[in-house]
Amino acid sequence: MSDVTVRRPTTQVRVRSLDGGRVIERPDRLVTEEPMEIRVHGPGQPPVPLAVTMRTPGSDFELAAGFCVTEGIVTSPASIAQVAYCVEGGVQRYNVVTVRLREAVSLDGHDRNFVANASCGLCGKAALDQVEVACASLDDDVRVAGSTILGLPERLRDAQQVFDMTGGLHAAALFAPDGELVVVREDVGRHNA
Repeated sequence: MSDVTVRRPTTQVRVRSLDGGRVIERPDRLVTEEPMEIRVHGPGQPPVPLAVTMRTPGSDFELAAGFCVTEGIVTSPASIAQVAYCVEGGVQRYNVVTVRLREAVSLDGHDRNFVANASCGLCGKAALDQVEVACASLDDDVRVAGSTILGLPERLRDAQQVFDMTGGLHAAALFAPDGELVVVREDVGRHNA
């Protein structure tokens, strides 16, 4: 049994702060930021490194799948058969995610030298033409009440559990047209969230 555990989104540390001219030592929680390597392969293919990104541990599989979709490695999430941590042991086990696709993949048309940091969602792009994302049009019958839209920032903030512990973290959420929270994600990188 390995002594490596899944990484946590926060880390407890001891800090020194000033209070009325006095230095006080106290515990505090900081957001964790660690690298994550994304590997990809199809049936009968060995996993190939695709990208390294900085992220807050916690939603690693969703981040890897989303990266593959937004970078055009797959055309839909249904093309992904499995997302898992690297089966090789070691200290980086939970910092390496392998995406297994349902069909063979060719990365010849993709510059596999992605290095993305938490501050930029455009990392790895060589030209602005590469930023365009092909998405299906939304159903234009969807209507959202203005009062619902105005209430979303507060609903998002109320759902930010890691922010509550640390005082600083980006978040993004998906809400239904009626304002119901579907999912919220927090990450040191706003584009990751």
